[in-house]
Amino acid sequence: MNQGLKRSAVIFLLNNTKYNFRFAMSHVGVDKKGNDLNLMLMVTSCAIGGTLQYGYNLAIMNAPTIYIQNFVNETFRERWDVQLKNYQVTLVWTCIVSIYSLGGLAGALIAGPMSITFGRKKTMLLNNIFLMLSSLLALTSRAAKSFEMIIISRVLVGINAGISMNVQPMYFGESAPKHLRGAASLSSAIFTAFGVVLGQVVGLRCHVSREILGSEPCWQYLLASNAIPGLIQLLTLPWFPESPRYLLIDRGDKEACINALRRLRGCEVQRSELDEILQEQAEAKGLRPSRPWELFADRNVRWQVISIITLSSAMQLCGNDSIYFYAYYVFKESGISPDMIQYITICTGTCEFTACIICNLLIERQGRKILLMGGYVSMTGWAIVFTIALCFEHKVEWMSYLSMACIFTYILSFGMGPAGVTGVLPTEIFSQTARPAAYMIAGSMMWINLFIMGMIFPFLVSELGEFCFVPFAAVCFLSALYVGLVLPETKGKTLSAIANEFHKLNYRGQDKQGLPAPQAQYQLGEVCHSTAL
Repeated sequence: MNQGLKRSAVIFLLNNTKYNFRFAMSHVGVDKKGNDLNLMLMVTSCAIGGTLQYGYNLAIMNAPTIYIQNFVNETFRERWDVQLKNYQVTLVWTCIVSIYSLGGLAGALIAGPMSITFGRKKTMLLNNIFLMLSSLLALTSRAAKSFEMIIISRVLVGINAGISMNVQPMYFGESAPKHLRGAASLSSAIFTAFGVVLGQVVGLRCHVSREILGSEPCWQYLLASNAIPGLIQLLTLPWFPESPRYLLIDRGDKEACINALRRLRGCEVQRSELDEILQEQAEAKGLRPSRPWELFADRNVRWQVISIITLSSAMQLCGNDSIYFYAYYVFKESGISPDMIQYITICTGTCEFTACIICNLLIERQGRKILLMGGYVSMTGWAIVFTIALCFEHKVEWMSYLSMACIFTYILSFGMGPAGVTGVLPTEIFSQTARPAAYMIAGSMMWINLFIMGMIFPFLVSELGEFCFVPFAAVCFLSALYVGLVLPETKGKTLSAIANEFHKLNYRGQDKQGLPAPQAQYQLGEVCHSTAL
């Protein structure tokens, strides 16, 4: 009796598998070239309200520095009849600027669970709730005579940026085909750099027109202007599909996955691409989600975790983003006149924006490792030259121009490699089950180090003076050394092939062989919550 039931069950499963295969292949095309326009529009729609906000909110705080400091001082005087000293005003201002990083840390920690529960696209849409609340608080802070509202606003917009910086590259990496995976993920860095330029231009103080948002009467409108990109995303992103990998592997919705692929590619789904997703589904079948603390104890991903911690930390400890926080201090130390600083600051954002575009064109040709290592090596060299220029700026007349050029080349080197490639890595070196947790770790390290740099950078500049970039040079040199000796190349490789590369590192010196990749099978009618918490 039992044998008969088992035989019937086997026959049923075999027939079901044949039906699944025919169903999948009926939606699959072979060697058909599609149109990447839909993918480009999706990337643009998502990034406008995503990583653009990170760069924009970094840059807009530079223009109203003096006005917000005066507002803080006036608030203390009106409330408690206390006149703050200069260092006290600087301390409050530093908290306003750096609290953005703590909000980003909170956003990075909740980005993983949100992306699992709601999906990548819905998470990006829901993320605008934090943005709109932040804009409302910033807009009304002046009328309410409350600098605390500015602090809360910065926390909320930091949460928005923290979620975007984690979920958006994940969404792009899972939606793009293999040959465009790096370029699509790197577009997050392009929009970050564009956000920096946009924030610098919008916050420009002009002596001719007093209607510029960086002027004294308008600084509250400048802080609230980040709501406009969020509204654009809310109007456009709902028209695009969810991540195909999330739909199939997490939700078990095969038809929705195929429809999403068809809409993003502009043609019938290619068999090779579907096979890769099916293989990842088979590998993730039966596995429960990885939590961040479990990745630290898992030897199979030891060097992957070390890599994202090292490179995410180096991205902030190299000091590049702190230049945008405290551009006035940096250029003043370089000997630039105060009237010219605001215009030179715009050039720095434009420089990184241009570099990220060039990096986007090169990443699928030169690979990730070359760009990452080359960027850090170049940053090391220019940091040394910058230090020499600062030492001789009072003895040689043209040294101030050299120091200014060093800042531009330092930012250019950052944009050519670390700015874009770092965000691509978690998508490529972690499986679907570990990816959200990996992004939580990477994002947490990035925001923690950004907070540390935001707090100590102005004091670093004032205390070390002309040697303020020496610690950054050391960080860049060590990062280049790590990339060159440890990190494998991931360009054009499947996730299984990349996992095998890291397997050699994780089990170096042992005879243990890599596990064979499981065969891709199409499962019907079964929801596989591979990354559900």
